[in-house]
Amino acid sequence: MTLIHPVILSGGSGTRLWPLSRAALPKQLLPLVSDRSLLQDTVSRLADMLEMAAPLMVCNVEHRFMIAEQMRQIETQPRAIVLEPVGRNTAPAIAVAALMLSRDDPDALMLVLPADHLIGDVAAFHAAIRTAAQAAQNGHLATFGIVAATPETGYGYIRKGAALADSAGAHQVAAFVEKPDLATAQQYVASGDYFWNSGMFLFRARDFLDELQTLRPDIFEASRAALDAAKLDLDFVRLDPATFEACPSESVDYAVMEHTRRAAVVPADIGWNDIGAWSSLWEVASKDEAGNAIRGDVMLENARNNFVRAEGRMVALLGVSDLVVVETADVVLVANKDQVQDVKKLVDRLKAEKRCEHLVHKQVYRPWGWYEGIDEGERFQVKRIMVKPGEKLSLQMHHHRAEHWIVVSGTASVTCGEEVMLLTENQSTYIPLGTTHRLENPGKIDLHMIEVQSGTYLGEDDIVRFEDIYQRS
Repeated sequence: MTLIHPVILSGGSGTRLWPLSRAALPKQLLPLVSDRSLLQDTVSRLADMLEMAAPLMVCNVEHRFMIAEQMRQIETQPRAIVLEPVGRNTAPAIAVAALMLSRDDPDALMLVLPADHLIGDVAAFHAAIRTAAQAAQNGHLATFGIVAATPETGYGYIRKGAALADSAGAHQVAAFVEKPDLATAQQYVASGDYFWNSGMFLFRARDFLDELQTLRPDIFEASRAALDAAKLDLDFVRLDPATFEACPSESVDYAVMEHTRRAAVVPADIGWNDIGAWSSLWEVASKDEAGNAIRGDVMLENARNNFVRAEGRMVALLGVSDLVVVETADVVLVANKDQVQDVKKLVDRLKAEKRCEHLVHKQVYRPWGWYEGIDEGERFQVKRIMVKPGEKLSLQMHHHRAEHWIVVSGTASVTCGEEVMLLTENQSTYIPLGTTHRLENPGKIDLHMIEVQSGTYLGEDDIVRFEDIYQRS
């Protein structure tokens, strides 16, 4: 049995499904269609394939601890979690993964998957993977072409050529086609010769690297240099920032697949959806008799064909149709379903106005747990803090604020200057401005606290770290 190595690409800036998805918590890390995140579903749907090796993850450095925790939750030990200091699109990410795998086995089969896609027919997906693996073993660079059910204008297309003589079920790629207009898309679907471009691939590591080195030696060399200078950081592989930042930003389609003569397409009728907009989630969600898809505390009256997601408060709709309503702790989005592709325009305005709602939620995840802002005003801020058992914050100091800590439940070990104390439920302490301090949970249950900050400046960048088990700067 030939092993297949899943390479999971977990980039993304968190714009298309805003306000639920944000830069610090993009859509692949969210439970959008099940109780698990899209990333967890992507990895879990491969679990029944005995030929699958441990996944190799490539992700944004800021998401590393959340990805590691989500893999722990589904009892998966990745081969490696590779950290990109900046986003450089898919070609460099795949190149780094291919270089890592080829050092152990140049003929290693790589299954490249985005972390944020939905696949409804897992059995058909497994069959398509095995077809693509056969093509890859014969030297082809296989891509998965989704059988086009409707004339979509938001996807690129792949036109199939002749059937491959050496790989049953696969075809040569005749052409990659940009996103068409509606009339052209209708012609594509009617012909039966065109497939949606899924962005999923399967090939041997050395075959991909040979083509990349020929077609884009600049990307090949920069990716190799970034990996050669990489450093191990806890369980992560941290690519060298200077050399990776110098790498051209290019998709694997533009860099390799559209130019190689070795491209093959495997038709895949697998219930695929890239969850590219809120309307995509409405399409795949369970609906009531009036066509409404709801999640959370939602009340509807005379409402049809709406998508409603309530995260914390009750959301009520009366006499409206074809809306997307998404409620979070700090933002409520209301949009016509046919306008949700323009959500990015709102995110761009938030960036231009230097707001933070596109970056983080009220609840912000950290490797030790999370914190959530619950009140703020002039010279004060109140937060809820949760610290997981056995975890601890950095040994740190603030120049501009003092802090009051109140334990709600659990046990806290508090370092304040030279003193170390244990606090339990309903006990509190005070951290003076400029005092070195640390918070730790030595117990076996989550530690929940209230923190009251007061001072002239309360920004998160007013932290001087002296020691940190997570090796943050």
